[in-house]
Amino acid sequence: MQFKRDLQELHISLSDTQFDQFLKYYEMLVEKNKVMNLTAITEFDEVMKKHFIDSLSLVKVCDLKGCLSVIDVGTGAGFPGIPLKIAFPDIKLTLLDSLNKRVDFLQEVIESLGLRDVEAVHGRAEDFAKPGQLREVFDLCVSRAVANLSVLSEYCIPYVKVGGKFISYKSDKVTVKLNDNKTEIMEAEHAISVLGGKLTEQKEFTLPFSDIYRNLVVIEKSRPTPKQYPRKAGTAAKKPIT
Repeated sequence: MQFKRDLQELHISLSDTQFDQFLKYYEMLVEKNKVMNLTAITEFDEVMKKHFIDSLSLVKVCDLKGCLSVIDVGTGAGFPGIPLKIAFPDIKLTLLDSLNKRVDFLQEVIESLGLRDVEAVHGRAEDFAKPGQLREVFDLCVSRAVANLSVLSEYCIPYVKVGGKFISYKSDKVTVKLNDNKTEIMEAEHAISVLGGKLTEQKEFTLPFSDIYRNLVVIEKSRPTPKQYPRKAGTAAKKPIT
């Protein structure tokens, strides 16, 4: 199976039970996709590569062994959070999504796969990062959500405790120029700094046995996020920090 060869390339070993969990997850994803839009990718090998292996590629920049607390912001159908939880069952995972139907699906997956220490939360990223909610309580925040890095940083960095990391999955070259003299990374650097973070690594690679480009942007939390961030829902996208 190509999935097993891909896992070997990432130096990830799974038990038979974990393999079965991935297969069950795939079956549930395709079945639910018939009645609601979870993914445009449904063919077995493509899901394994572009969703599961892509999610697990986080190991290139992060050690996931141990009881890390992780939040997946804008998780959608559960990527990258659920694949990470299957492969690294000791992590404590929170899945956050703004669509209740997706959260219901995630809850079904959690129960069917017998996953523990996983919580699926319905809500907007801006709301749960407020004081008294889930602000600055996680070792790691991950997101595959499609958004400009400046905007995504305002959604995600407030969840990370000082000393923790926010890692953004990108499928495009964030070093390419957006205008005459600035790249997405360059435009985001100020926002990252304002939010208490520091860009420490950018890992560019292709998924195993493919030419599918991926980019992991690693941001470390060096100081608390100012209390005015994140701003109210919709503001970050309309008026990114500049």
